[in-house]
Amino acid sequence: MKTNVHFTDTSLIEATNPITINLIGAGGTGSQVLTALARTNHALNELNHAGFDVCLWDDDTITEANLGRQLFADCELGLHKSVALINRINRFFGTNWKAETTLFNKKRLDKVRATITISCVDNVATRFEIAEILNTLHLGSRNHHHHTPKYWLDFGNSQHTGQVILATVGELQQPHSEKYNTIRKLPFVTEEYGELLQQSEETDNTPSCSLADALTKQDLFINSTLAQMGCSLLWNMLRNGLIENKGFFLNLKDFRSQPIKL
Repeated sequence: MKTNVHFTDTSLIEATNPITINLIGAGGTGSQVLTALARTNHALNELNHAGFDVCLWDDDTITEANLGRQLFADCELGLHKSVALINRINRFFGTNWKAETTLFNKKRLDKVRATITISCVDNVATRFEIAEILNTLHLGSRNHHHHTPKYWLDFGNSQHTGQVILATVGELQQPHSEKYNTIRKLPFVTEEYGELLQQSEETDNTPSCSLADALTKQDLFINSTLAQMGCSLLWNMLRNGLIENKGFFLNLKDFRSQPIKL
């Protein structure tokens, strides 16, 4: 039996301009993902790839409860999370990435177009809105436009567990292969796991007042572990040109990781 694989869209492999990425959420996972994207960008540049052009979206500001579990310092209290993180990354890596201090929503369709969307959000409603936005952009896109949405990488977690799931925006052309069974479409997390997401959504969205309070909701290392593994999936897409897994489930309490086959 042939192995199911998805070949990375050629526009990403042969990019002549940096691949545009919308990173949504600058909290526990998003702050870690941004750093991983910057490292990936640097490595790609060293391999003569155009790399990334990232825009980070978050309207939240930094509070005491964010220190420790999220990548913020005392001197950044009160600043917008997106601005503090992007400024730091740009200074450290010499990038010219952008920060948005507003919500990523359908009222901003003129500014939300990007080739890759990465969501690190903590509520189901936002995921469904992202899905709606990507479907709208896909219907109105032209395939030769270098900002045409191609992929959506979603990160989600509870206290000790989490998952990362990759989807395509519509069907992406695949090469003919005698060796593999090529998969043109990877479903949105909202399509494949929508009912499960709605059932598992947290009912207590009260903001944490301290790091100790925050740690009762999310373990110290769940976000950073998800970020590293999820960005490794993106790295493999670009480095190897194909993937056999579209994501994974992670249980950090007993150190189990389960890949999600295509």
